[in-house]
Amino acid sequence: MTVAADSAPGAASLVQSVDWLAIAPPVIAASVALIVLVADLFVGERHKPLLGYGAVAGLVAALATLVPLRAGDRSTFCLTDGSQACSYTADHFALVIQALVLGGALLTALLSVGDTRKLPAGEFWFLLLASAAGAALLPAARDLATLVVALEVASLPAFALVGIKRGDRRSSEAALKFFLSSVVATAVMLLGVSFVYATTGTMHLTEIAARLDDVPGRFSTLAEAGVVLTLVGFAFKTAAAPFHFWVPDTYVGAPLPIAAYLSVVGKAVGFAGLVLVTVIGFPSYADVWGPALAVLAALTMTVGNVAALRQTATRARSAVRLLAWSSVGQAGYLLVPIAAAAYSSDEQIGSTVAYALMYAVVNLGAFAVAALVARSHPGNRLSDYRGLYATRPLAALAMGFFLLCLAGLPPGVIGLFAKVTVFSAAVDAGLGWLAVVMAVNVVIALYYYLRWTAALFTAPEAGTQSGTAPQAPGHRVPAPLTLAIVLTAVAGITLSGAPQLILRFAAVSLF
Repeated sequence: MTVAADSAPGAASLVQSVDWLAIAPPVIAASVALIVLVADLFVGERHKPLLGYGAVAGLVAALATLVPLRAGDRSTFCLTDGSQACSYTADHFALVIQALVLGGALLTALLSVGDTRKLPAGEFWFLLLASAAGAALLPAARDLATLVVALEVASLPAFALVGIKRGDRRSSEAALKFFLSSVVATAVMLLGVSFVYATTGTMHLTEIAARLDDVPGRFSTLAEAGVVLTLVGFAFKTAAAPFHFWVPDTYVGAPLPIAAYLSVVGKAVGFAGLVLVTVIGFPSYADVWGPALAVLAALTMTVGNVAALRQTATRARSAVRLLAWSSVGQAGYLLVPIAAAAYSSDEQIGSTVAYALMYAVVNLGAFAVAALVARSHPGNRLSDYRGLYATRPLAALAMGFFLLCLAGLPPGVIGLFAKVTVFSAAVDAGLGWLAVVMAVNVVIALYYYLRWTAALFTAPEAGTQSGTAPQAPGHRVPAPLTLAIVLTAVAGITLSGAPQLILRFAAVSLF
């Protein structure tokens, strides 16, 4: 396919081919979303589960198209004026994040298959695939317009997914909070983007970087305001404190698989956008965004861990709420290497991506076990996990492993090495104070992770049921849910067996 051009004699040709293989991952996800939505009109109620399996197959196909792109050397929708600026680039950074978000969406689909009987199946799978398509597009976006569009395509279906439980007041309230906070974030970010465009006259990130190096004095304040407002918008998307207030209630009110999706895929989308605008678009303003992100990182990890520490075991949905606050604390760790990149080199970004990969695997695994426990105890209290090992030993061992990975303790070696790479990034960048704050927060987090882990192997109190009460006949655990737990556990154990991969990955330049 070609894009039409100006054919006047002597005019620069605007005809360009579209690299369909490069854009295949988001295109396949979007196409399957439309197919599922149309198929829902013709599929009977008894066969609605087939829509879920179709969504799973579509996500597997989208992931498979990343294999021929592994060289990371493809671009499309490029300018033809010799500037080499492109709107879509399938480099190594884009491919890794696409693998993360599509893999996260696939595991979310596995958690949801067989458990969407009370939800409108067609709409659910369409919204999940549409959001995954936007999430896959964003890391490859190399201009601000495509970046904003991809971010909204990933976010808008997520609002509906959070509130998809009809008649559930908590779900509706969570969706409203999520929607309002995200709309404010988008408005602030668009204002910042407009300031940047007014200053530079271009939307392409590489062109913006070049023109921000030589901004006329009368536009310097406008440029700085644009950079700051753009960062504030992404701070909302990444749940960085003090812009994190929507997270706990949104995770608690959303269907559990969607909470897992937001904690991993939603967070990856926000951080990917933040990396692109800071490292590629605004490197000349590193003295502005570097200190700002360092302070945000310290504040975010502290707020998240202290709030997680305060969760009580008997409060309804305290397990999901703790995971929500834990995700805020983990977001603080993810911000550290991005802040460090302002003081040293772009290679620090590898530490953020390496940590994100570890976090995605083990956090999705923790949510998968939470979904298993929720089948017998919808309240999903921390106390419901007491004695899990007595009747579901494999699930308890998997959950213990995931929690120890998040804490950074053996046998979750992968979590330890991921934290070491982030800590090293701060030290190498001369951010010793931030490394100290991180070390203190890691110690704080140990308490609530170890407390939950210990409860898994503690006998239930007399007169109470454990979180593993036998389920009624006909309520067997769906095979896809079991598969999700197995896949995440195997991935975590494999990475813990070769932790040097994290160190090696963190040292590679992804751009």
